[in-house]
Amino acid sequence: MNFVVTGIGAGLVSALLTAVVLKATPLAAVLYLLAPIPVLIVSLGWNHRSGLVAAVVGGLAIAVFLSPLSGLGFALVTALPAWWLAYLSLLGRPNPDGTMEWYPLGRLLAWVAGTAALTIFATAIISTGGDFDAFHENAREISQAFVNLQFPPSESGFDAEDREAVIDLFARATPFLSAQGFTAALALYLWTAGKIVSISKRLPRPWPAVCELMMPRTVVIALAVAVVLASIGGFIGVFGFALAGAMFMAFALQGLAAVHDRTRGKSGRGFLLAGLYVLIFMTQGTLLVAAALLGLADTLFGLRYRFGSGKAGPKQPPTLSP
Repeated sequence: MNFVVTGIGAGLVSALLTAVVLKATPLAAVLYLLAPIPVLIVSLGWNHRSGLVAAVVGGLAIAVFLSPLSGLGFALVTALPAWWLAYLSLLGRPNPDGTMEWYPLGRLLAWVAGTAALTIFATAIISTGGDFDAFHENAREISQAFVNLQFPPSESGFDAEDREAVIDLFARATPFLSAQGFTAALALYLWTAGKIVSISKRLPRPWPAVCELMMPRTVVIALAVAVVLASIGGFIGVFGFALAGAMFMAFALQGLAAVHDRTRGKSGRGFLLAGLYVLIFMTQGTLLVAAALLGLADTLFGLRYRFGSGKAGPKQPPTLSP
């Protein structure tokens, strides 16, 4: 019953971190962002069934004290994605020599992107009751607030028609941007929880060389499908944009991993990497486009397989299997 007890505790902690967002303070917002980590920790350190218990308990607690819709949102957006990624992280099969072959990090990153896209898509449907017009109106309100903040009407050179076109563009891109950010958040949550569990000596798998991750070539098909779906209207287009944004961030993370891998053992590595992240911050993420292109090329052509890496690096090209 140990996994039940830990699951109940993690679910209540995660629910509390979610509920404090009602305080509408900066600290409450920070605590809200930490809500998936307890579910990840118990799933990785005890048993994935603990994560399921945490999802159920947390969802029921929020449903009772806030609202049933909030409880469902907690389960779909916070708990279940965390549980699923933890479950995949601990998949493994024994090799003939007795060693364990753990789930590859590249495929795990692909699932992080897929999970983020599906979560954003489900949230869009649930929050609007399946009404696409309501979703689009909400997206336009968010887009209008963003455009007015970045380009104040009194200072920008946009006329009314151009401003409406920009607002519509950002409104359509809302699922792309949301999934992009959620993919990065899920990857960070998983890394943080894994590190905590690893330090406590409860992580079943050895700590992997994260910089060596490489997604399989089949994820390029998912990117192509996302582009096609994004050209379709309605919620199908919403899912296409969400999947495209998630895949963009996944390839950007792989591109950054490739830079980390290629610079291993090089003098001045810390200075170079620090400068890279400063540039990303200063360009407001624009440099991530170059990182995503590097990650895409790395998957398509196996750049690190062909040209080597800082140390041992990936020994096989990206697999064609899912």
